[in-house]
Amino acid sequence: YPSESLVQKITEDNQIPVHLCVSVSLQYVAGLKGSALVDFFHGNIAEVENEELRHLMWSSVLFYKTPNVEVMACVLLSTKAIYFLLDDSFVHADEHQSDFWNKENSDCENSSFHLSCCFVLKLNDLQSVNVGLFDQYFRVTGHSADHIVTCLTRDSYNTHTFIQQLMAVLSLLARTPSPEPVDKDFYSEFGSKTTGKMENYELIHSSRVKFIYPNEEEIGDLAFLVAEKMDGLTNLPSLNILLYVLAFQVNHIEGSAQNTSSLQPKTLILTSSDLFLFDEDYISYPLPEFAKEPPKRDKYQLADGRRIRDLDRVLMGYQTYPQALTFVFDDVQNQDLMQNLTLDHFGE
Repeated sequence: YPSESLVQKITEDNQIPVHLCVSVSLQYVAGLKGSALVDFFHGNIAEVENEELRHLMWSSVLFYKTPNVEVMACVLLSTKAIYFLLDDSFVHADEHQSDFWNKENSDCENSSFHLSCCFVLKLNDLQSVNVGLFDQYFRVTGHSADHIVTCLTRDSYNTHTFIQQLMAVLSLLARTPSPEPVDKDFYSEFGSKTTGKMENYELIHSSRVKFIYPNEEEIGDLAFLVAEKMDGLTNLPSLNILLYVLAFQVNHIEGSAQNTSSLQPKTLILTSSDLFLFDEDYISYPLPEFAKEPPKRDKYQLADGRRIRDLDRVLMGYQTYPQALTFVFDDVQNQDLMQNLTLDHFGE
């Protein structure tokens, strides 16, 4: 351990997405190659001696306790745990985190050290993995609110690769087998279905970890929600969601030193007639078993919506991935001019 092919694969994956900024400490990690990266893992991160590093991925992450703070992380999967190597700045980003993160190293702030926090989710504590729509993100859930993390990969390939690696590692865990299922009688089988709603598609791994995938009804619910936001301008049967993608909205900050731009995470939904931007809650849904009350905000909140017929032109940047698109709409939004003139002149 490790094989040359594994070292090469981990080295290739050790690249920070170009559009996201990270601290000096994480830039140092991203600069490590080959065996130096494996040595760094064993010397600074691994908790037991015989652990093996199996997969590395850079991703934005969200914690259940701080659903509004998206932070860049280096996600390391070993045969014992999932490690989230985070910017030290994340600890100071939210003053409510003092009970969640132990700030024992605050006296090192002015030294030459660059600190990173490492959040550890042991595989033995892992209970379920929820995969988001179109594999744009996934959520790993442990036994408490402190152990729920969503990885916003914004990339179906990265999500699929991580899930495959996770399943392979979980297969190595020696867990006691599940008890034999109790035969259900007629009344318990048919009397408990009070919701009338199909459950999400579940795959129970041999390690007893649930892998939960969205079903077709989630798209139907989303289409209904989108139609609701359109104020009934279209009939629901003809409404098709053509595209669902996690993206960033670019907000230019005027007057700053280099006219910098901030990236606001958004969910982009394209239908046959409209283009929508939603603020989506990626961490709170579906509700964890220990949740006593629903989250404070809805899963989808409309941020912007425009009709395709008002779209004037689309500007494409020529930089490499990720691609920047600028949608230019006409000034007159959501107004049918002739209809309104008729109402003004002839209506009461």
